[in-house]
Amino acid sequence: MSNHLTGQSSPYLLQHVENPVDWYPWGEEAFRKAEEEDKPVFLSVGYSTCHWCHVMAHESFEDQETADLLNKYFISIKVDREERPDIDSVYMKACQEMTGSGGWPMSIFMTAQQKPFYAGTYFPPEARHGIPGFREILKTIADQWKKNRQGLLAMADRTQINLSQTDPEASLFPSPYLPQQAAAYFAENYDEGYGGFGHAPKFPTPHNLLFLLLYAQTEADREGAARAVGQVKETLEKMRRGGIFDQIGFGFSRYSTDRRYLVPHFEKMLYDNALLILACAAVYKVSTEELFLETAEQTAEYVLREMRGPDGGFYSAQDADSEGGEGVYYLWTKEEILHILGKEKGEEVSRYYGITGPGNFEGKNIPNLLHGGGISDPYKEERQKLYEYRRSRASLHLDDKILTAWNSLMICAMSVLYRVTGKRCYLEAAERAQQYVEHYLAEGVSLYVSSRNRVRSVKGFLDDYTCYTAALIHLYDVTEKPEYRERAKQVCAEAVDQFGDLEEGGYYLYGTENDSLILRPKESYDGALPSGNSVMAYCLVRLSQICGDEDYEKEAQWQLAWLSAEAERYPAGHSMFLTALLMYDHPPMKITAVLAEGESREEILPRLPLYADIRILTCPTEDYRLLNEKTTYYVCRDHTCFPPTNRISDFTTS
Repeated sequence: MSNHLTGQSSPYLLQHVENPVDWYPWGEEAFRKAEEEDKPVFLSVGYSTCHWCHVMAHESFEDQETADLLNKYFISIKVDREERPDIDSVYMKACQEMTGSGGWPMSIFMTAQQKPFYAGTYFPPEARHGIPGFREILKTIADQWKKNRQGLLAMADRTQINLSQTDPEASLFPSPYLPQQAAAYFAENYDEGYGGFGHAPKFPTPHNLLFLLLYAQTEADREGAARAVGQVKETLEKMRRGGIFDQIGFGFSRYSTDRRYLVPHFEKMLYDNALLILACAAVYKVSTEELFLETAEQTAEYVLREMRGPDGGFYSAQDADSEGGEGVYYLWTKEEILHILGKEKGEEVSRYYGITGPGNFEGKNIPNLLHGGGISDPYKEERQKLYEYRRSRASLHLDDKILTAWNSLMICAMSVLYRVTGKRCYLEAAERAQQYVEHYLAEGVSLYVSSRNRVRSVKGFLDDYTCYTAALIHLYDVTEKPEYRERAKQVCAEAVDQFGDLEEGGYYLYGTENDSLILRPKESYDGALPSGNSVMAYCLVRLSQICGDEDYEKEAQWQLAWLSAEAERYPAGHSMFLTALLMYDHPPMKITAVLAEGESREEILPRLPLYADIRILTCPTEDYRLLNEKTTYYVCRDHTCFPPTNRISDFTTS
């Protein structure tokens, strides 16, 4: 049988199309039916590569007895959180309000008026380890709906009131002290033994690392700056050595379940890999250590090989599960290694990757380099054999929808990698992805959240507009093509019109072209991804610096002031905003490079510091002449311009 999800484009919704549960997509039809039949609504939110979503689907949504309860007493709605971040945001806030925590799958019970009265995440079919059983929950809520409806409605009203509490009062000016407070928090919570911050599970959150790198470059306290850089370097090296990095096929998994970064949650997300490419490229420019550039390029190799569609757009995620288990695709026995590579080479490779007979995870092995030694890929040929063998295993599910916000982050990453290496393949990948966004995810100044098979989904949210603006700014940074700058200005202006709160400050998650929900949130906190408001601050700061426009500067200052109030209680949770604030307070140096005959943009870019606005002239002008007939650099920093020089190395350490 099939349900009302037939015809949807989301891979997550299509995974449930043959469930015995009579699922509806989010929309008027479902809520109208709930009202007509006087039933509560069960909302299930997840995504296609979520392990516990798969577990709950198999245990409950594929179970006829559970489906009968849902179909008899509820109207059931399925939502892909990646396509509808607005719904996910509102009801995740409700889940956290009611339970103190959140996650996916998210399970919400609410009225036909969309007001939640009971919430949770994963529920087993029967009570287990202190978690109530899902079937029992369904029976209890159905009974309470008949016998104690007023109590449920009162809970729904209280929850909505709590969710609608007003924002903190905005500051008049951005606070200059928040970066120091955040850096102190990270230093206090740094894991000296294993890298990263706090204890398990450890999420990459590369925007925290990017903040620390910029903080180190702008901080007057040299000891504190060196400490911040050290924390970033050690964290990225531990991740690169650990199982969170796929040692055989490259790319990073979503997070580590342990302190050592050995055992990952094996799904791979596009956004993590984009942000980690940025972090690795940035720390390479600061440290000049090849390990970090190699990691960035290996991650890009994985993305271009396995996560890019034929039209140039990037897919969303690869699943953790195959053959009925999480991580099965990535695990090895020592016997397999010896069989594939032969005894002598197999033993060498096993020692290199920490592979043993007993194994390091459930009797099998996660390849890793945590035991020490170099990271120079000495067994490239053997690793390729293992990779090809692994491809013969049951393939991983690929979430092949193409998201505007996540593609925009990868455009940023590929642009920066081009800037750091001068390799045109990265620029070509970035420009092809940008062309995909324009062809399939944009309509004039309007953006859409995603496309699949070239079919668009719903109108875009704040994150789509801000991340795409950032992507266009990065493309302009490395190409100087004015069309990228002008398009960035257009998209940013549309974001202001659709999402801006002109009275209180900040930007709403959903805008004038989106559906209205019970709450209109403004997200400022950076989770696994930077928030739309913090990326907006970055975009406004950069546009003010690129365009020299006072209007952008005023808007940037207002946004930074609003975010300062939001970040006051927990600055370290707003690292992308703090990065924008540092860039506002410490503008990048400006470099004009005049190329000598025979030199190209690709040769010059890797020589230049990453934190700089660059202009490259292929011919001398009256104002910008060659010195000694060699490539000449004109540098301005801190309102001071320096004499022309042939030695850019004098400035590359900052």
